[in-house]
Amino acid sequence: MAIREQESRKRIKMNADGLTAFFAEIAASHPAGEITFLCIGTDRSTGDALGPLTGTRLIELGFANVVGTLPEPCDANNLAERIAGIPAEQIIIAIDACLGPPAALGCYFAAKEPLHPAQSVGLALPAVGNYSLAAIVDVHGPRPYRTLQTTPLHRVMVMAQEIAQAAASGFGMAL
Repeated sequence: MAIREQESRKRIKMNADGLTAFFAEIAASHPAGEITFLCIGTDRSTGDALGPLTGTRLIELGFANVVGTLPEPCDANNLAERIAGIPAEQIIIAIDACLGPPAALGCYFAAKEPLHPAQSVGLALPAVGNYSLAAIVDVHGPRPYRTLQTTPLHRVMVMAQEIAQAAASGFGMAL
């Protein structure tokens, strides 16, 4: 998904330090048991592995409701099915790797609105989530699939760890 700051005034660009406040604001309105983290992506592409890496780490940190992990990714092929399996009363925080402008590389766009997965690669997937977090893992260019395939794994792993730690801190969980 490509994100540009001007696309939505509801999206807030932040670095890793801003993530904890984003999750703390959600936690103030919704206990962790009401939250489902929907971590979108696949481990078959380094750039797109952010979702499953984040989901796996969230489970390791003690979150109970996580969809999209390394053993069971939530990707374009099963997104609709995985969404249908989330109870209707759950509040969904959708997390996805994205491509964006050079100035946003390594940043996050958080919003109190749904995420539109796979926009930058031309797929029309359903919007998902009550809240969304888009991690800019690489720069958007003319070959988005290739860019995601060649995104440095270290950057993606660091960003996944930052998201999971911020979620745990924001929800008051021990790290």
